[in-house]
Amino acid sequence: MLAAKPAVGAEPERAHERTSEIFVTVDVVILALRDDDLQVLLVKRKTPPFEGKWAIPGGALRVDESLEEGAMRTLREKTGVTNVHLEQLYTFGALDRDPRGRTITVAYYALVPTPLTVHAGRDAADAQWQSVYALPEMAFDHAEIVNYALKRLRYKLEYTAVGFRLLPETFTLSQLQRAYETILGEKLDKRNFRRRILQARVLEETGEFRTGEGRPARLYRYRADAVAEIKARRLFP
Repeated sequence: MLAAKPAVGAEPERAHERTSEIFVTVDVVILALRDDDLQVLLVKRKTPPFEGKWAIPGGALRVDESLEEGAMRTLREKTGVTNVHLEQLYTFGALDRDPRGRTITVAYYALVPTPLTVHAGRDAADAQWQSVYALPEMAFDHAEIVNYALKRLRYKLEYTAVGFRLLPETFTLSQLQRAYETILGEKLDKRNFRRRILQARVLEETGEFRTGEGRPARLYRYRADAVAEIKARRLFP
């Protein structure tokens, strides 16, 4: 049978040892761009198993909440993060993924335009943004989950405008190109990128410029009425 979170006051680790039951949890991969790096929000576990190891925020599902409600609650309790848009990623259910017993987790992911301020909840020792390309030693199968989220993001980048969710409301073409290069893990030809992204007609000029070193850079934003599927891989081979 499927088991939700034990009643308030029950000892969760001990309850989880009842291996005849199947437990359901939700985990959340939150990604953001910072310093030309794609980063993921991680929490350090305070209790066994994997005490002291890093994990993505998550927890047991309660009987009175939906999967998305459970994801938002555990995210809020462990990191203080609220008001992020979540999309379901995948269900992970390997037999040995949790040493306490059979546990199935429904993973979600979210893209935020700037790294959010976070703090460790009462059952986490720390909460930090860390590079998806240099993950620390992770608890459970959470490294696999993060890598799957990166794979999904790269795949969606090939046929949707999902990359714009990682950018501020207005941005330069150089910022946009760096974002795509950071996610794809490859360099893109500057002239080809700009020509094709403008041909796709998913951007509009704001009429404003960003000043600094060198020539002022024109600011753009994503067109709200643009077609979502832009065949990005055709744009940026």
